[in-house]
Amino acid sequence: LCKVHKRHGTFMHSTQQAPLQILEDALLGVDKDGKIAFIGKGGELNKLSQDFGFSPSEVTQLTKDEFFMPGMVDTHIHAPQYSYAGTALDLPLLQWLDTYTFPVESRFRDLEFAKKVYTQVVKRTLRNGTTTACYFATIHTDASLLLGKIANDFGQRALVGKVCMDMNNSVQHYKETTQDSQDETRRFITELLKKKYPLVKPVVTPRFVLSCTGPLLGELGAIARDNNLHIQSHISENAQEVKIAKEMFPESETYTDIYHKFNLLTDKTVMAHGCYLSDDELNLFKETGASLSHCPNSNISLCSGVLNVRNVLKHKVKLGLGTDVAGGYSASMLDAVRRARDTSKFITIQTPEHETLTFEEVFRLATLGGSQALSLDEQTGNFEVGKDFDALRVNVAAPEGPIDISQEEGPKVGSVSPNHVCWFVFFSVTGDDRNIVEVYVAGRKVIPFTEPTAE
Repeated sequence: LCKVHKRHGTFMHSTQQAPLQILEDALLGVDKDGKIAFIGKGGELNKLSQDFGFSPSEVTQLTKDEFFMPGMVDTHIHAPQYSYAGTALDLPLLQWLDTYTFPVESRFRDLEFAKKVYTQVVKRTLRNGTTTACYFATIHTDASLLLGKIANDFGQRALVGKVCMDMNNSVQHYKETTQDSQDETRRFITELLKKKYPLVKPVVTPRFVLSCTGPLLGELGAIARDNNLHIQSHISENAQEVKIAKEMFPESETYTDIYHKFNLLTDKTVMAHGCYLSDDELNLFKETGASLSHCPNSNISLCSGVLNVRNVLKHKVKLGLGTDVAGGYSASMLDAVRRARDTSKFITIQTPEHETLTFEEVFRLATLGGSQALSLDEQTGNFEVGKDFDALRVNVAAPEGPIDISQEEGPKVGSVSPNHVCWFVFFSVTGDDRNIVEVYVAGRKVIPFTEPTAE
């Protein structure tokens, strides 16, 4: 059965009960389909080798400085905006969109330009340990299909959305008619599904309320319902945006009600940001099963707002992390982890009774939480038997890496034992992609790269 991988060493993951579970002396096997076949103790090697038909000599032993963790899940990233990531952060959201984003995204009708940028972003996010990404593309159907192909070719699990927007008063040439947006969304879905990519799926993508008329939102809700598809958009990112949304749809009590009215709030919906959601709106998220993507870097970089993650979790709303490139300047989920902690600390500074998020909790948001937010937790998110082996092999002592191991044992930090303080250092401040020595998606090693063969 276990024809692909057998690994022995330390594995770290999250469960519904524990934000961080450390499995020492663990033995994990992956079957020929890339699914986790077993996970047991090293002392069970002989029995497991007999039960699953492999030789004990085939097992790869991790070093004391290595561990496996689940691949990270980026629940919100704009692939075309990677072309200017790290720049143009001098304006608030709506002016930023008009001045920088829409003009750049309009260039993606050029498929050569799109291929270059989309190849870069897929390779970079994989290198950073993102095994699953939920991508916004642009309004251009063929370029959006190209993004799906590139993600498939490099082996990344992805939700890909052709952006829908039939309103744009600032950049007139970067919008669709209502009918074209509907028709092209159907074409995108049909053609992407026809490819039968094993790990890439379409996601219905109204940009946000300010870019879409009511008739378009209604049609997109129907398309998602009729095809049982994921939905992604933005909500309550910026105070000015919230005000305009309510003015556009005065018959709706809240921003969340607008999406709910058009059947866009389902158990397969992920909404980015949510900084200004009321408790009643969070209750509606919980009732519908919709999820939020916390994008702390972007929230801070564009001075948009602050999401109180503790309050979201109190309402039992599904929650993951997003890089939100290029509002967020980094395509690394490790950065999202650190900015999530920073944001939580900001809230604690202002409200001392606030319970700051722990690194263990944010680790769960970056892995299992993200898979739950995208309704992919039956396939990925942790090391449960039957799930796909989406995993990172981390070496905190990687040659030329950013972490200096100065002592065999460090102090106890939270629930992390002295022997695993390097896990804490990797996530908290110092670790980066140089420590991620191997990346697996559905059992396939995708890092180090094997370049796709030309067609």
